[in-house]
Amino acid sequence: MQVSVETTQGLERRLTITVPAAAISAEVEKELRTIAKTRRIDGFRPGKAPVAMIKKMFGLPVLQDVASRQMQNHFYQAIIQNKLTPAGAPTFAPKQLAEGKDLEFVATFEVYPEVQLNNLDKVEVSKPVVEITEADLNTMIDTLRKQHATWDKTKAAIAKGHRVNMDFTGSIDGVEFEGGKAAGFTLEIGQGRMIPGFEDGIIGKKSGEEFTIDVTFPEDYHAENLKGKAAQFAIKINGVEKQKLPEVNEEFAALFGLAEPTVDALRAEVKKNMERELSNNIKAKVKDQVVKGLLANHDVDVPQALIDSEVDVLRRQALQRFGNNLDAKNLPELPASLFAEQAKDRVKVGLLLGEVIKANNLQVDDARVQALIETVASAYEDPQEVVQYYNSNKELLQGMRNVALEEQAIDLVLEKAKVTEQKAKFDEIMNPQASN
Repeated sequence: MQVSVETTQGLERRLTITVPAAAISAEVEKELRTIAKTRRIDGFRPGKAPVAMIKKMFGLPVLQDVASRQMQNHFYQAIIQNKLTPAGAPTFAPKQLAEGKDLEFVATFEVYPEVQLNNLDKVEVSKPVVEITEADLNTMIDTLRKQHATWDKTKAAIAKGHRVNMDFTGSIDGVEFEGGKAAGFTLEIGQGRMIPGFEDGIIGKKSGEEFTIDVTFPEDYHAENLKGKAAQFAIKINGVEKQKLPEVNEEFAALFGLAEPTVDALRAEVKKNMERELSNNIKAKVKDQVVKGLLANHDVDVPQALIDSEVDVLRRQALQRFGNNLDAKNLPELPASLFAEQAKDRVKVGLLLGEVIKANNLQVDDARVQALIETVASAYEDPQEVVQYYNSNKELLQGMRNVALEEQAIDLVLEKAKVTEQKAKFDEIMNPQASN
């Protein structure tokens, strides 16, 4: 086998490989003999057809099949011999394929880039330091109370927090518009579900009242024919309800399946869950800053084959999200351009963290893997059952090992990065949009 290696552009490599004719011919002859023994040919007993006839009938497809296998085999021999690491599947192009002649072909592929880690000390990370206060815990308990609230009819004027049942008809210049009419519509005041001005026009009204309000659709409204239009809504209030929150007592605590349904046990369990979610959010925020810092301080050539592969992953994930409500089979093919930039960054980060792991000879910390599994399991009713399930499932366990190794790489970057601690409130970390 003769091999020549050529760098075409960037990470692309081109191998020109020559396989001696004798190697090809020997395999072709072997296959033709097998066909002659096993294939039934009209006019001849099995195994008695002339070799010349077999060769005429099957020679070309057998040659092509043998050449395909030989190209695969010799390609892998060549990359091992030349210490090349393909980043994707090669494309093969035979330059010469003829009986009795050497097989000459070209294999084109991309290799992984050489990644140089530098400027890790320029990665800047602001790590939130958060203390869960009694006020935070009380707010969370109130959230649980609202989730288990009941509703009582009231004759009071409509206010924020009330639930209203109504009929309404929308019109523009006296003409009803599509989608602007509803009967028995229920709305909880204060959640901002309606267009600006709608809830304001209802507040202060009472059950049984009929009235008309004036509103203006936002300029960025999703319906083109309604953008920026002034409209009127004729409204009839069918009923008003006020929320009744349950008392925080043993009866309330029993709703959450606690072994000991007491208020203290409930507060302890809620705080434990808050601490777990807070830890996850802080970890995610720190990782995001590390990733952005690595990307900002490293210029890495990225094989297109890896980008294409990551685009496919992102596309499938997007289709799965759509598929929750729609038949994914009927969805249009999402263009690669939607995911290209994100895919490129994800590949870059993978290459950089991979180099951190390689350069520092990081090995998976089994204790960390078990800690991750236990954290996931703690959210379930029977944590030990979940732990056992993860440990008995090779795919899930390997996924956790990958997560643990990535976390170890992130931690190593953090050791060299500029990390500052910044005090923050629980809500700022858990609900950043609400706190802005």
